[in-house]
Parts: sequence; structure tokens; C-alpha cells
Amino acid sequence: MNIDLSLIIPCYDEEKNVPLIVERIKRTLPKGMRMELILVDNGSSDNTNKLIRGYARKYSFVKLVEVKKNKGYGFGVISGLNKAKGEFLSFTHGDMQTDPYDAIIAYQLMKKQIDQKKCLVKGVREKRPFNEKILEVSVSIIDSVIMRRPMWDVFAVPSLFHRDFWKLVVHPPLDHPFDIHLYYLAKKMGFKIIRFPVIFPKRMHGKSHWNKGLHAKWNFLKMIVRDSLKIKKIVKNHKG
Repeated sequence: MNIDLSLIIPCYDEEKNVPLIVERIKRTLPKGMRMELILVDNGSSDNTNKLIRGYARKYSFVKLVEVKKNKGYGFGVISGLNKAKGEFLSFTHGDMQTDPYDAIIAYQLMKKQIDQKKCLVKGVREKRPFNEKILEVSVSIIDSVIMRRPMWDVFAVPSLFHRDFWKLVVHPPLDHPFDIHLYYLAKKMGFKIIRFPVIFPKRMHGKSHWNKGLHAKWNFLKMIVRDSLKIKKIVKNHKG
């Protein structure tokens, strides 16, 4: 059966959020829409794998992809994208700070476009805490300067695109700058970028695996600079 949309969600120690993700998609999936929910166990040490495996047996739309050792957020997304069968591909986070249903909204926005193979749909986060907004603006300024084009809220999800676009992506980063790579490549290729508002509430369960204070934020910004420079060089030599 052909799949309209593949939604990839990397899950790293998200045993409390996996049931919420599955039930949210189950309740909101539009009638007649063919969708697969690819939950990537991104090297978890809790019961994430067991839960996803159980849901995959219970619901045909749920698929499990296993990553034995966590190599970064981007690697988890990549692992899921490489297994996806949908005409359109999307990814979001597994912490429920972004609603999985937003990917369905992104798909509906994409279907209204004329040249769907040359579009990227991406969220814009709203109602973020002030300290997180500062980090968001800092990353946006850094990337806009490096890439020499507007790069706003680069880590907002979901992101959604035609599967043909994924075939053109080479050497993407294995961690959070993965989002930057796809966003910048789409802009460089002249894609129409469609942004829509998404709510970004507080995390209900678990803790961030990287955002643990000012020192972590400083290291994160240094990683953004380093990887963004690499991304610019890779995309500059892109032959797609």
C-alpha cells in the first residue's frame, strides 16, 4: 500500500512520552490518510524499545526502527528517514514539546502547493520561555550571518518535504545541526519555504539530554558555528 506521509520521531529514553505520541496520532489521523509513524529507539536505556515494539504489534501504522547506540538526534532522524516509505517525509521531537499532529497540519499545507517537490514546510515555535527565546535568536543570528541569508528558528519542527528531496541530502550532521542542513539546502535550491505556528509548551515528562545550563548552551552555540561552517561548505559543493 502506498503511504502518503511518514512521520519520523527519534525517541531517547522517552518511555513516558511514547504512549502519548501513539495515542495522539491514533486520535487525530484523518480518515483515508495513509500514514506510518516511525518511532526510532535512539539507543534508549529505559523501556522505550519495549513500548514501541508493543505498539508496533498492536497498530499497523506504527513502525519500530532500532539504533543500538545513540549517535545524536540527527542520526536518529536519518535512521528513520532511510526506512520511510511515504511520498512525503516529516520529522519531529519525541518529548511532546511539539504536538505530533503538527506534522499532519504540515502535510495538509503541503498538499495545497502547486510544485510540492520544491517546497519545505516547517513550524515556527510560539510561547517559548524567555531564556529559550534568547538561545533561539542567537542561533538564528549566527546562522543568518554564516549562510548569508535569513535563517530563522532553524530548530523548529515539524519539517516536511517530498521524498525526492531526501535523496539529494549528502553528509548531513548527526546531531541537532541536522535541521540546519536541510533548511539551508532547501533555501539554496530555491525551495518555497512555508512556515506555520506551533505551540511549544513545557516538557511533561523527562529532562532535556543537552540543555542543562549556561555551560551547555555555550557549548551548543560553539557546535552550531562549527557545524554550520561545515554545512555551508557541503551545500556549496552540492551537485543535486
